Amino acid sequence: MSNARRYDTVSLITDLGSGTDELGVLHALLRDMAADARVIDVANDIAPFDVRAASLALARAVPYLPEGIVIACVDPGAGSDRRLVAVEVGDGAGIFLGPDNGLLATGVALAGGAGRSIVLDRDEHHLAAPGRTFAARDVLVPVAAALANGHDLETLGSEIDPSSLLPSVIPIARLENGSLACEVIWVDRFGNCQINASAEDLDQIDGAEVPVSRVRVTIGSDVRNLRVVESFDALGSAALGLVVDASGLLLLAIDRASAARELGVAEGDQVVLSAAGDETPPAVPVRMR
Repeated sequence: MSNARRYDTVSLITDLGSGTDELGVLHALLRDMAADARVIDVANDIAPFDVRAASLALARAVPYLPEGIVIACVDPGAGSDRRLVAVEVGDGAGIFLGPDNGLLATGVALAGGAGRSIVLDRDEHHLAAPGRTFAARDVLVPVAAALANGHDLETLGSEIDPSSLLPSVIPIARLENGSLACEVIWVDRFGNCQINASAEDLDQIDGAEVPVSRVRVTIGSDVRNLRVVESFDALGSAALGLVVDASGLLLLAIDRASAARELGVAEGDQVVLSAAGDETPPAVPVRMR
């Protein structure tokens, strides 16, 4: 052990599910191994194996998490030879632990970029286990506890080049022929459809007036002119539009109704944003159920 910084918060993002014994074991181990650390359940109901959803949850949460340790563990390759890593961010403000499968990349970038990075290959800091399928319990939590207790990062694994970490699994909007080619990256529980473009990105569209208040949205054969607003109630009754969300990204939304259901849109669907025509944006009827 060294005089390294002690971290007093461990934040969890997993696909283990709320109220499961697996999640309870993580809490129990952290309580036993790092009694002074506070545990925050950020999101444990990520769909099983959905690395992109976990990465998005991490990205949304990072600006609001306290300094400390983040365990983000969602990995379809659990039990394989995929390496587990620890990445220091923000000049030591925090350390992210998880599989090197692209999950951590966007969160690390938002937290200030990757600094010292290690692969967690020192078994003496892990729990002995009969199998290799529960990395969060057997590797990530013991390492997090060691960090919380003052171990220096470099004592817990072998140093790696941060540039060798896998890149983000979150797609980036592309400018194609003067239009923005985007994707629905998240549908929230209200049916709002987040796309991977911000209001500022709209300035790149050829022919768009700045600031952009209206754009043409194409989803398959469905083409609409939509207003860009900053709140749901600004859409107006039964009207579809683009709302700037709390993360600064654009949502396809209908006030108090599900845009996903009305449009038949799901995560991964393609959305093209281009300069709006002169026609009046149509209202979208909402079916009451």
